Amino acid sequence: MARMKFYCDAERCIECNACVTACKNEHEIPVGVNRRRVVTIKDGEPGERSLSVACMHCSDAPCAAVCPVDCFEITAEGIVLHNKDTCIGCGYCFYACPFGAPQFPTDGAFSSRGKMDKCTFCAGGPEEEDMSAAEHTKYGTNRIAEGKLPLCAEMCSTKALLAGDADMVADIYRKRVVNRGAAAFSQNRLQQKANFQPSPSLNGRATQESGVQQWKPDTAN
Repeated sequence: MARMKFYCDAERCIECNACVTACKNEHEIPVGVNRRRVVTIKDGEPGERSLSVACMHCSDAPCAAVCPVDCFEITAEGIVLHNKDTCIGCGYCFYACPFGAPQFPTDGAFSSRGKMDKCTFCAGGPEEEDMSAAEHTKYGTNRIAEGKLPLCAEMCSTKALLAGDADMVADIYRKRVVNRGAAAFSQNRLQQKANFQPSPSLNGRATQESGVQQWKPDTAN
């Protein structure tokens, strides 16, 4: 069985926030709740990177481990869902999650309803009837039941945000790393050729052709 995962490629993320906007619009998320957000590390400094962060649907989810009413459910695909009918708004999951995924509306201590909200991987809720009106009202659109990927990943213009089967996501990223390494090696070789300075004691002469300094044998003797 496939296990669904997110991965954000920091080399490609441009901090456009399209994923954040797509998520809020698709699921009609209330003000004060952000199921997905973009975090920038070393903002304005060398090595600056941006990452799109949401619930990572952990295989051993700490939020589920600390919930006193067992409102979390991990599907066969590895998607971590929560039951808003069971949730009491205690906030334990908020403190347990290393990604800050659990969200609470700001109109009360833990919202007037006391219900937590988080990324559902566009899989709706734990209701038995998929794509029902009740499911949509509480959890948003169930794109997984429609055979689609999460909208945040589909809307990413640079394909920095990957979503889907963990093995496929890993293969895509592995190929990117290999290609980056090959490109860096090629660039390094070109730079070495450009910076080549032959020793004057050598029996030859340096020539400059096409912007690259080359070495040719001295045929004058």
